[in-house]
Amino acid sequence: MITGIKENLEKIITTIPKNVTLVAVSKTKPIADIKEAYHAGQRIFGENKVQEMAAKYEALPKDIQWHMIGHLQRNKVKYMAPFVSLIHGVDSFKTLQEINKQAKKHNRIINCLLQAKIAQEDTKFGFSFNEIETILHSKELVDLKNINVTGLMAMASFTNNQTQLAKEFSSLKLFFDKLKPLQTTNVNLETLSMGMSGDYELAIKNGSTMVRIGSLIFGARNYIV
Repeated sequence: MITGIKENLEKIITTIPKNVTLVAVSKTKPIADIKEAYHAGQRIFGENKVQEMAAKYEALPKDIQWHMIGHLQRNKVKYMAPFVSLIHGVDSFKTLQEINKQAKKHNRIINCLLQAKIAQEDTKFGFSFNEIETILHSKELVDLKNINVTGLMAMASFTNNQTQLAKEFSSLKLFFDKLKPLQTTNVNLETLSMGMSGDYELAIKNGSTMVRIGSLIFGARNYIV
């Protein structure tokens, strides 16, 4: 069965500047689909369920970088601590502490992105800008030797209003630029992860350095109820 994954990837890559990282969102997709993307050259994949990601890690080549892109429950961190490359969407300090604890057990430093709340909907997770500043300047963060905060992540409002989306993306870019000079032992702000299949090109125009694209690569998802 020809899925067109290779062709989809090639098409998307032509729309993404060299300085922007593509995360292929493979959540709910079978191993065969990920292998097809892998053989087309893709090496970074995003999952939103820890145990599904761990199973795929075991089954697939070990040069894949696995990104956790979903809302993270602290009791699941231990399952991915040995291998996860980047955790998007960290939205509580207690989660950072748990990631640090589990990373230490495996003698690793795990890269993390703090999730900023930029969307209008109440359903989106994330810190306020003030909360992010407080965390990044806190002594408590310095004490977490086994994490590295490498940037920020956000999900925009679920809307077709391009003006609103651009406003949300640009607000985070301005905030990110303000924070960037802050460099400590475990804060190195390089990544701004925003933009998905429906809005990634607008996100890139507004400063995104990492986009999370699923359906445009793998096709629509079949969720099992």
